[in-house]
Amino acid sequence: MTTQNNAKKPSQSRTIMNEMVLPNDTNTLQNLMGGRLLHFMDIAAAIAAQKHSSKTVVTASVDSVSFGKSIKLGDVVTLQAEVSRAFNTSMEVYIKVWAENIPTGESFLSNEAYYTFVALDRNGSAVKVPALEPETEEEVKRFEGALRRRQLRLILAGKMKPDEATELKALFV
Repeated sequence: MTTQNNAKKPSQSRTIMNEMVLPNDTNTLQNLMGGRLLHFMDIAAAIAAQKHSSKTVVTASVDSVSFGKSIKLGDVVTLQAEVSRAFNTSMEVYIKVWAENIPTGESFLSNEAYYTFVALDRNGSAVKVPALEPETEEEVKRFEGALRRRQLRLILAGKMKPDEATELKALFV
């Protein structure tokens, strides 16, 4: 990847956040409520996007999130969020969620998702964000896949016609 003057490395656009699952966070089965987990994920992803853009950001979209193994009352949730690609005014953020039962030492990956944020100026207008320079193989893979995921999001939102999605079409040709 060529370095651009304003490009940032993913490590500069990463955040790790921990939360303990308390009684008010759980449903009647004493599992972390899905909406509460989405709230935690949104905060962690927003922090990563703000670090990257040095701007206020708003959530533009959330890709499908499926819930794997239940996270229980008392577990510690660790969220790692990292900007996977910056576009013009938006950023895709990749999030991994782990849960850990500290007394037993059991730990597992619970969720993964992609969130999209738009950077705003003080007047609420979208502003340009710095480019991203991936370094590791995994970062490059997510960076390259981000354009396809973006095109799919735009098609599903009715903002792009399927014929215009050249990156997606390339997968099937």
